[in-house]
Amino acid sequence: MVQSSPLFYLKTLWQLHIRKRPVVLSHGINSSCNLRCSFCDYWMEERDEMSTEEIFDLLREARSFGILFYNAWTTEPLLREDLPEILEYAHQLGMITSLITNGKLLEERIDDLEHLDYLSVSVDGIRTHKQIRGLDFAAILPGIVKARDKFHKKILINCVISNKNLTDIEDLVKLVQDLNLKISFEPVHEFKSIDKKTWEEFGIDNRQEYEKIVDRLIEMKKEGYPIINSITYLSMVKNLDLNYRCHASDIILNVTSDGEVEHCRVRKKSIGNIREGITNIWDRSDNTRKHLTSSCEGCLFFGYVENSLLYEFRPEVIKNYEWM
Repeated sequence: MVQSSPLFYLKTLWQLHIRKRPVVLSHGINSSCNLRCSFCDYWMEERDEMSTEEIFDLLREARSFGILFYNAWTTEPLLREDLPEILEYAHQLGMITSLITNGKLLEERIDDLEHLDYLSVSVDGIRTHKQIRGLDFAAILPGIVKARDKFHKKILINCVISNKNLTDIEDLVKLVQDLNLKISFEPVHEFKSIDKKTWEEFGIDNRQEYEKIVDRLIEMKKEGYPIINSITYLSMVKNLDLNYRCHASDIILNVTSDGEVEHCRVRKKSIGNIREGITNIWDRSDNTRKHLTSSCEGCLFFGYVENSLLYEFRPEVIKNYEWM
């Protein structure tokens, strides 16, 4: 098990602020999914997938580049049969490992997560989860509880706020507290590739009710409920405020299932392919990355915003955002 320490955090700061390189490898480990969420466009993409050995090569090169965190996500990591070997290899290289899943296969594959440090499960409600993702919350709860009990992992429930679940959010927070877990929030992002009809259904159009719910989340954060978001970020979410300087591409190296290195999960602009070498891609894409960031309309993905604010050493975020 990789353990974080003051020395590890110093390495993180050195990598980010002295070497000016990202610390997280966010890897789209596969391109298939066992759900068909209408507001998500990742499962709609058809991509090849790297072999186990190719992923091992990626991990070795990423570690040599200075990467300290390996995050497996999109489209559904638990569909990869070789996931245990990949996580173990990342651990052997000294990386902290994390994984984002929809939870459908979690109970079935619980024994394959021995080398996982952080687990994030996408849950958008208790009563409303099936309506949103096509899967009963009761179907994924046993896997979440087993992961908590068997491995004592740091488990995060990630909830996307949409027009569908406004009345379900407070109860979800209370349940997460009862389960001794953590929870994060972010507003639904209206990808341009998704049809207008979907956003008429999911988009945040009832601003009065939406702001009321986010105000309640801020209150619950102050009351000690296990919400990992900072108050600064939650206030931005309330106002749908995109006025911040994005450092996502400074912090996170995004690699797709077929080896494309993309600027971020929103722009999805390729800046190279891992077969060209991470260092080569990074050094030659400096101007491209700066242009893409400065010309971006912005987003409120909590991992991008919170970590961008941490990057700038915002005091309230340092105090109240629990990085997972």
